[in-house]
Amino acid sequence: MSDDHLIEHRVNQEELLRGRFLHAFRDTVRLPNQNLATREYVVHPGAVMVIPMLDTPDGLRLVMERQFRYPVGLVMTEFPAGKLDPGEDPWLCAQRELLEETGYTARQWARAGVLHPVIAYSTEVIEIWFAKDLSLGERQLDTDEFLDVFTASPAELMAACQQGLLTDAKTLTGLLWLQNVQSGQWPLHWQTLCTPTP
Repeated sequence: MSDDHLIEHRVNQEELLRGRFLHAFRDTVRLPNQNLATREYVVHPGAVMVIPMLDTPDGLRLVMERQFRYPVGLVMTEFPAGKLDPGEDPWLCAQRELLEETGYTARQWARAGVLHPVIAYSTEVIEIWFAKDLSLGERQLDTDEFLDVFTASPAELMAACQQGLLTDAKTLTGLLWLQNVQSGQWPLHWQTLCTPTP
């Protein structure tokens, strides 16, 4: 089945902003009915999110973060995540971000899939990675990075979602993946890390 009746075609592009992190454009597009419209959007370098699974005597705990997110003016609960450096392999990025932000390294990794968090106005794609067989070391935060690390059970996080206390889109998607992995509906293909973590 063809999607031609839905596709928009760019006829002009105007650069609005070239920042250190984001690149914004306003495009003129031709709609399927041949009318013209404008689309403003941000080009994003891509990112990874890690779902770190910590086995404890009390059962599965997940390594989480709390940090202030300036655009929404709130301290948010999130899975560890970070943007890709130019040309960086997403798996290496996942290892780097987990270590830098939480101090954990993982021997077992599984790529779950991707999510598009803000399709209306950004090109951002986030790769979802699961990590287990964790070891705790020293965090390597940037000098201008401030966040708390804690652990929570899946049940605690699901309760926070239900109560509206956990609203980060990528973390909600990660919990959906976790639910389906735990139920056996969405199997993962685990890889053992054989090289040193960056």
